[in-house]
Amino acid sequence: MSFLRGNVNERRPLLTTRRSIFSSTRDCNIKEILVRRIPILNWLRFYSLGKCLQDILAGFTVGLTVIPQGIAYATVAGLPPQYGLYSSFMGCFVYLVFGSTKEVTVGPTAIMALLSQHHVVKLGEDIAVLICFLSGCVITAMGIFQLGFLVDFISMPVICGFSNAAAIIIAASQLGKLLGIEGRSDSFVDSISQIIDRYDRITLWDTLLGVVTIILLVCLKNLPGKKKGTTFEKMMWLACLARNAVVVVMGTVLAFVLSLYDLKPFMITGNITEGLPPFRPPPFSLDSGNKTYYFPELIEELGGSIVSIPAIAILESVAIAKAFAKGKTLDATQEMLAVGLCNVIGSFVRSMPTTGSFTRTAVNNASGVKTPMGGIITGILVLLACGLLTSTFKFIPKATLAAVIIIAMYYMFEVDVFSTLWRTKKIDMVPLIVTLICCLALSLEYGMIAGIAINLIHLLYFTARPGLLIEERAVDDITVLFVLPKQSLSFPAAEYLREQVMEWCDRCTVNIPVIIEGRNILRIDSTVVKNLALLHIDLEARQQKLIFWNWSEKLQNILTNYDSSLSLSFNNCGSIPQIFMNSRV
Repeated sequence: MSFLRGNVNERRPLLTTRRSIFSSTRDCNIKEILVRRIPILNWLRFYSLGKCLQDILAGFTVGLTVIPQGIAYATVAGLPPQYGLYSSFMGCFVYLVFGSTKEVTVGPTAIMALLSQHHVVKLGEDIAVLICFLSGCVITAMGIFQLGFLVDFISMPVICGFSNAAAIIIAASQLGKLLGIEGRSDSFVDSISQIIDRYDRITLWDTLLGVVTIILLVCLKNLPGKKKGTTFEKMMWLACLARNAVVVVMGTVLAFVLSLYDLKPFMITGNITEGLPPFRPPPFSLDSGNKTYYFPELIEELGGSIVSIPAIAILESVAIAKAFAKGKTLDATQEMLAVGLCNVIGSFVRSMPTTGSFTRTAVNNASGVKTPMGGIITGILVLLACGLLTSTFKFIPKATLAAVIIIAMYYMFEVDVFSTLWRTKKIDMVPLIVTLICCLALSLEYGMIAGIAINLIHLLYFTARPGLLIEERAVDDITVLFVLPKQSLSFPAAEYLREQVMEWCDRCTVNIPVIIEGRNILRIDSTVVKNLALLHIDLEARQQKLIFWNWSEKLQNILTNYDSSLSLSFNNCGSIPQIFMNSRV
C-alpha cells in the first residue's frame, strides 16, 4: 500500500504541471484570438505622440473629403443630404476597433448609393437603413463562417466591367444636375433620355458653375505640391488632397453671397435636418404609398439585393485593403467582420450601406496615416458638421456636388483594362463587355450575374474539355500512343478523354499500346474511374494495351479498388524503356 501511495504522490506534480500547461495554452489561444479579432489591442500598445500627430492630420484631411462626398452620395441614393453625414462617422469609430488596415476608411460610396437607389425611390428612406442592417448581418455572418472565398468566383474582368458601368451610370445620373435640369433618373438610358427630352430646361448659370468646378477639380488634383517641401508646396499638397472640400466651400460661399442680394442663379441643396441622428434600431416595417410593408414583405421586395449588395461591399472593401496592404498579409475574414459590424452598428444611426472607399483611403494613405486612430478625427469632424454646419450646407449648389461626383467617377473608370486584356488574353474581353453592357442596359445586379454566368460557362467548358496532348511516339522501335492530360480530371471530362483516345486509335493503322501519363493528375472522381475502366475494356477488345504511367499511389489505389484488373496496367509500367521518360512532352 505504501508503494502505491508513493506512486500516487509522485504523479501529483506531473498532473499539476500538465494542468498548468493546458491552462496557459488555453489562455494564450484566447489572447491570440482576441488580438486577431480586435486588432486595436495589438497596435494601441505601441501608440506614440508622433503617430498621434500624423493621425490627426490624416483624419482631418479625410474628414474634409468625406463631408462633401457623403452629401453627394446621399443624393445619388435618392436620400436627403443629411443621410450622407449619418453614414460617414459610425464606420470610422467601429473600424478603429475592428479594422486591420490603417489606411482603409469605411463610409458611403458611389456604388453602394447606386445599389440602394432603386429601393429608396420605391420605398423611401427607411429601406436604406434596413438594407444597411441586413447587409451588415450578411457580411458579418460570412466573416464568421469564413465564406470570403465566394468572392473569388468573381473574376477581374467582371469586377472591372461592373465598376466601369457603375462609374458611367453614376456620372450620367449627375449630368442633369450639372446642367440645371430637375428630376431623378433610374438608369443610364433614362439619364440620357431625360437630358435629350429636357434640353430646353438647361440653365446657363448651373452649367457654367458645374463646368468651372470640373476644371478647378482637375487643376487642383494636378497641383505640384509636396508633403515634405517648402511651406508653399505643403499648402499645394493639402489643397490637392482636400480639393473636394475646397470647391464645395467656394460654391457654397458664392451661393450664400448672392442670396444676400436676393440672387438665386443656382439650384441649391436646400434645407438639411439639423442635429445628430437618433440612436434607435433599424425599421423592420415601414409605410410607403398608403401601404404598410412588414418585414417578410420587405425581404421579398429587396430580393436578390440582400445578397448582391453585401457581396459588392465585401468585394470593394477587400480589394481596397489588398491594394494598400503593401506586402503585408491581409486577413480577409477580419476585414469582412469589420465592414459587417460597421453596417450593423451604423444602421442604428440611420446610415445607408457603407464599405471601404478607394478615394478616401487613397487620401488617408497620402496623408501619412499611421494607425486607424485617424478615424476618430474624421468621425468627430463629421459629427461637428452634423451639429453645427447643416444650416450652411443648404447653400451648396447641386451643380458643384454633381461636378464632384462626375470627376470622382472619371478617375474611377479604368480605361487601361481594355488594352491590357486585349494584349494578354482576348477571351477575357467577353465577360468584361457582357458585364458592362448588361449593367448599362439592365441593372448592376443583372450585369454582375451575367458576367459571373459567362465566367462559370468559361470555367466549366475548360473543366469539361481539359487540355490533352495526344500523339504517336516511337521508342526503341516501339510505337505507342502517348496521352498527357494537362490538369486533374473531373466528371465533366471523363467521357471526353475516353472519346479522344478512341478516335485516335481508330485513325491508327495498327493496334498500338496506349500510355496515359499521370504526372499532372492530382485528383480524379468516380466518373473518371469508371470511364478509364471502360477505356481499358474497349482497348482490350481491340487487342491494345493500356498502361498508366507516373500515376501516384493514391490514384492507383482508387483505380484498383474500383477494378482490380487495372492493377496489371500499373505493374506493366516498368516494361516501358527508360528512354521514354526522357522523350519530349
